[in-house]
Amino acid sequence: MKYIGLILLAWFSINQAGQDIYACKNAVVTIYSKAPIEDIDARSDKGTSVFNAATGELAFSVPIRSFKFDKARMQEHFNENYMESDKYPQATFKGKINEKPDVTKDGTYPVTAAGIFEVHGVKQTRTIAGKLTVNGGAISLSSEFMVACKDHKIDIPQLVFHNIAETIRVQVNATYTPYK
Repeated sequence: MKYIGLILLAWFSINQAGQDIYACKNAVVTIYSKAPIEDIDARSDKGTSVFNAATGELAFSVPIRSFKFDKARMQEHFNENYMESDKYPQATFKGKINEKPDVTKDGTYPVTAAGIFEVHGVKQTRTIAGKLTVNGGAISLSSEFMVACKDHKIDIPQLVFHNIAETIRVQVNATYTPYK
């Protein structure tokens, strides 16, 4: 976990000295799948992220095995059968926020981040909408978006096709502090 955080910080630190760099070590990521037989709901609070307010650069990573389910069997199937967590241990996003919100002024700003989203070893160019909130100097980012299993070569066996939705709702909430 610390290793991924260090990689994210190193990615931003090259030639970035003195700029507005913010870090988050405990971003909350939830996934939800609505299906006829059983809904799937999982949560992780192990996401790490770095945001450079001066350039808009954004990097995010969450360990796949950090997602917790209500049912142990569901968590086991998620990691072993679908996500292949040992082979693909992280989901990542590296990109740039298109807008230039003023992080010195309190407010909520709609933003879009364009970049490379990688899940299950498959990289996909995505533009993801969200909101950036500044409150008393604290910066938070939140987003909700859909991920199609087929876009990331996540196979759903025919036997359990009705148990798992073809698209998964992902919600991300990250609160940043200045990186010193």
